[in-house]
Amino acid sequence: MSGADPVGVLLRASIRHSVRTHLGGVWVRGPLPYGGAVLAANHHSWWDGYVLGEVAATLGAEFRVLMMARQLARFPFLRRVGVLGVEEVRPAVRAARAGAWVVVFPEGALRPAGVLREVKPGAAWIARTAGVPLVPVALRVVLRGGQYPEAYLRFGRAVGAPDFVAALSRELAALEADLAGSDPEQPLAGYLRLTAGRASDHERLDWPSRALSRLTGDR
Repeated sequence: MSGADPVGVLLRASIRHSVRTHLGGVWVRGPLPYGGAVLAANHHSWWDGYVLGEVAATLGAEFRVLMMARQLARFPFLRRVGVLGVEEVRPAVRAARAGAWVVVFPEGALRPAGVLREVKPGAAWIARTAGVPLVPVALRVVLRGGQYPEAYLRFGRAVGAPDFVAALSRELAALEADLAGSDPEQPLAGYLRLTAGRASDHERLDWPSRALSRLTGDR
């Protein structure tokens, strides 16, 4: 994505602002790819593309994401922030070769949270053709104990095409287990917070509340 496009710059800033003001934060775990890679992620939330774009922007990585043609036709301006149609596999290959993260949702569309549905082979084909790592990414945007949803991502190790469905399923199952076994008022253990996001009201009031309790002796 070229920073010379002022509309693209404004759109990217708007998207990042949306992530930081409507989510409670973005956390990641696992080996993040360095250089060009194809990120194959589950697709359970409207936020998924925005969240992966936020991770890429925070780390200074170029970013592309494949989108269904009918959705891109509704929002053609998204091309200015790195969105490609699902049929544009050759541009995706060129972008990956040039060092970009190319995000593919191999389920093909938004799916209910849970196990992977039908998985298409496009992500593996792009990675193999571009000669870049194929990285499974489990992603969940969930409302836990705070006021705003939180985004958690597990990056798996790069895998070959025959193994990526099983690898993505394992990462997704591990993330679901992490969420199920966690204290909803605490971030997941072992995840690094990349983006602070928006604090819940009870977090913003926590410090003045404690200070007032000390002053009044009401502990």
